[in-house]
Amino acid sequence: MKYNPINLIIAGGMLILMNSSCQSSAKPADPALAGKKAMPETFVLEKGVLSTTLQLPGELQAFEKVDLYAKVNSFVKKILVDVGSEVKQGQLLAILEAPEINAQLNGASSRLKAAEAVHLNSKAYYNRLLETSKTPGTISPTDLDLALAREQSDAANLAAARAAYTEVNNNRDYLTIRAAFDGVISARNVNTGAYVGPAGKGSELPMFTLQQQKKLRLIIAVPEAYSGLVNQQNALTFTVRSLPGQTFEGKLVRLAGALDARLRSQHVEMDVINNDKKLLPGMVAEISLPLPASDSSFVIPETALINGAEGNYVILSRSGKAKKAEVKKGRNSGGKWEIYGQLQAGDTLVTSASEEYREGTPLLPL
Repeated sequence: MKYNPINLIIAGGMLILMNSSCQSSAKPADPALAGKKAMPETFVLEKGVLSTTLQLPGELQAFEKVDLYAKVNSFVKKILVDVGSEVKQGQLLAILEAPEINAQLNGASSRLKAAEAVHLNSKAYYNRLLETSKTPGTISPTDLDLALAREQSDAANLAAARAAYTEVNNNRDYLTIRAAFDGVISARNVNTGAYVGPAGKGSELPMFTLQQQKKLRLIIAVPEAYSGLVNQQNALTFTVRSLPGQTFEGKLVRLAGALDARLRSQHVEMDVINNDKKLLPGMVAEISLPLPASDSSFVIPETALINGAEGNYVILSRSGKAKKAEVKKGRNSGGKWEIYGQLQAGDTLVTSASEEYREGTPLLPL
């Protein structure tokens, strides 16, 4: 097939004419609208109450925990419990033996009996002299005074002997190790025949560790920024990783009332009833602590707050012009911030603020 060059030239010219016609029919941009910006969205500042929930880690600890040591140098004669044993207050856990204490007790008992005999004799002698002295001229006052002094001295020696005997007897009582409270033996570090004592090789580790498990402490460190919002009316919930899907509840019962000098946080505690012993001392809990505001404050969307090189500020609309107002941040929750500064209810703020707004910049309408 052959193409006619004349036809091709005519067709190309028609396309050029059609393109020029389309371009000439388009409307030129309005120069009056060039450079103008839309009026930014604004809102009226009002006071509100912002309640937040603080997520914090905490640690479960035994409500009572004690390491049991031997008070006197001795050997383990018999062990009556083991790790995991549930014990009651006063229950016998172990029996120790120290033959020298028995010998000391026998010696103290003998000295006590001798002191009792001496005192009994001197007291009887003084009483006889006292009766005889009632007859004038039979007993001189000096002899009566000497007899009284001897009786009082022997009474003091008797009291000392009785105290020495009680001391040794009390030391013998330390040869029995008993539970200080109801709980569970969580550690045992001795076996039968082991040497134990208050010092030396046998005192490196406690004989037993006793922990209360039916009641636990949940210990939380609340940061300084939130410590003023915590009180004993706060109810909270918590979870532990080892029990997924289970939530536990409680109330704060103890507040330290001071900040830790190292962590700058307040130590608070919650009591946890654990009769089923699902929770164990040492577990880490994830706590949801609600922090309702104690009073109202200015609440703004986070898009209205600028955190720039000049600090934290918002953009006010004053007579159609932008004005910066420095503020301090409070809490944030759900895309909103508490702010504090030289503001008044009813002020108009730019909703989507940015550092492009300069002081005095006109906020142009559409």
